[in-house]
Amino acid sequence: MLDINPILLVATLIVFLTLIATLNSWLYNPLFAYMNKRDDDIKKDLEKIGSNDGEINELNQKAQSIIDTAKLEAAALREKVITDAKELADSKLEAKRAELASQYLEFEQSLAQSKEQLTGDLKSQVPLFKEAVKAKFSQI
Repeated sequence: MLDINPILLVATLIVFLTLIATLNSWLYNPLFAYMNKRDDDIKKDLEKIGSNDGEINELNQKAQSIIDTAKLEAAALREKVITDAKELADSKLEAKRAELASQYLEFEQSLAQSKEQLTGDLKSQVPLFKEAVKAKFSQI
């Protein structure tokens, strides 16, 4: 029935071991070397990323400090401009008030002169009015 041939068994064992040795040298060792190299490269990249995180955080902090400084400078400049504008508006307002006050005084003076002149004219014409009134009464 089934016999075991020792020569065939030894030959099969030799072929199997030769195949394992050949696969090990041609396939498994280069594959393991590639995988180890890839793992090492990944570890190096992760370390670089870790060091870059520190640099990125430092640069972000610098940028934030620059932005904060710029905001403070802008606020100070805005306050200065607003103060200057208010001072300019107040000075213009005071100048206009002074001009209007002087114009008002001139108007009052001219009004007083016109009143005196009109009063003088009316006083000078009072005798004419009296005569006209007497003439009207005499006609009645």
